[in-house]
Amino acid sequence: MEEIFIERQDNNLRIALREHGTLKECLFEEEFSGPSPGQIYVGVVKDVIPALNSAFIDIGHEKNAYMVLNKINKNIKTGDYIVVEIMKEALGEKGAKVTTNISVPGRYVVLISKKGVSFSKKLLEDKNYQEHIKFNLFMPKEAGVMIRTNSLNVDIEAVNEEVRNLDLIYEKIMIDGKHSLKPRILFDCGGILGRILMDIIGDNTGKVVVNNLEDYKYIKNHIIGKPDLIVDVELYEEKVDLFCKHNIEKEILSLRNTKVPLKNGGNIVIERTEAMHVIDINSASNINEKDMEKTAFETNLEAAKEISKQIMLRNLSGIIIIDFIRMTNFNNMKKISAALIDGFKYDKKKTMIFPPTKLNLVQISRKRRGKTIYEYIEEECGLCRGKGNRIKLHYLLHMMKNEMVDIEEKFDFQNIYIELDEIYKKDVQGNVVEFIKQLKAFDKTVYVNFIENLNNYKIEPLLFNSQINKIKHLKIYDCNE
Repeated sequence: MEEIFIERQDNNLRIALREHGTLKECLFEEEFSGPSPGQIYVGVVKDVIPALNSAFIDIGHEKNAYMVLNKINKNIKTGDYIVVEIMKEALGEKGAKVTTNISVPGRYVVLISKKGVSFSKKLLEDKNYQEHIKFNLFMPKEAGVMIRTNSLNVDIEAVNEEVRNLDLIYEKIMIDGKHSLKPRILFDCGGILGRILMDIIGDNTGKVVVNNLEDYKYIKNHIIGKPDLIVDVELYEEKVDLFCKHNIEKEILSLRNTKVPLKNGGNIVIERTEAMHVIDINSASNINEKDMEKTAFETNLEAAKEISKQIMLRNLSGIIIIDFIRMTNFNNMKKISAALIDGFKYDKKKTMIFPPTKLNLVQISRKRRGKTIYEYIEEECGLCRGKGNRIKLHYLLHMMKNEMVDIEEKFDFQNIYIELDEIYKKDVQGNVVEFIKQLKAFDKTVYVNFIENLNNYKIEPLLFNSQINKIKHLKIYDCNE
């Protein structure tokens, strides 16, 4: 069974999925005031540019949204008020991309603007089920219904109940949009948490642990009326942060490693460029000179299975290029591709895997949602002129703060000793008060030793005067002064 851990810190939402104790997927989202995919707005058309086949719409944010014109919306004109849904968030100088194809998602169905009944791709071959749905489905007057795969797990009454509830929401959106006098948001889909829950909670979910009371209430309400969801929702209230308590923080940190070992002695290396992620497969110690094709196939097969796991764990997206070990047997490469596709069968993001080239290169295109593991925990290192990255100082402080809470439960102390890589020396000494504030150590005297090429950090209490006397020169903050 799956366990889901949801930790909210200020504007950040972190979600980790574990299955049988193994970390399976990580999601990092940031709440912000800009438009997000899935939100529905009423906006006013500010400009229509036929040459660009686009319209620009004021939805109440700093940047106007843009919409591609098509047969349905080609007759809009400047000054019109229209209801739109966010497809892509704003990026750089470009505003959010929107559409007039409105959708209100549920677990079993999605209400859509186009009338009639449609089915998810996985249901297209089940003609008997399609006929059963069409004959028994409650149909809204002003919207169409797209049947999701999850509907297979419940009876038609549960499906119809959800359709009726979503229809009330859909009608309210349209009425509010019709009578609005200025651009504004009409539907938020439960914010980031609501949009994510729609995908991650399934019939294989046994427990959800959450550290925020409002999120706890929302999740409890989310599973009401969904007979296929039997989930234990637990509110976490201990001092140590949720991810630290369950050792998820250490697992996340380990994902910075670019090299991932394979069981057969080979490894995969995951690297980033400005335009894409590149994954290289190496046979390493898995070498059999008598049968190089067999060695390449075995290493590639294991790598294909591991790569899908690593992409979801690290939340990689965009263009991903995989350089498999060269093989001459075409059927072997087909088996590698099949294993790679199978590894993404439960991936909730839109993922496309393209056929391999003659050089055994495979391209993956994966939809972006949230931050990658690198964006979340890394930043440019100023000492190497932007050519390298380091762990964000505030992320290290977050872990140290939790470790200090754990130490305080075991010892009574006033002095604390910390070891940090010297690449953080300028940041710490430049703003000691902020460092102590994030560490929540104003009641402690703090000693920091900056060490060259330190891979991690160290934090420990100073319990004896003999310890303190040896490191007086390392003191950066005195709680008694």
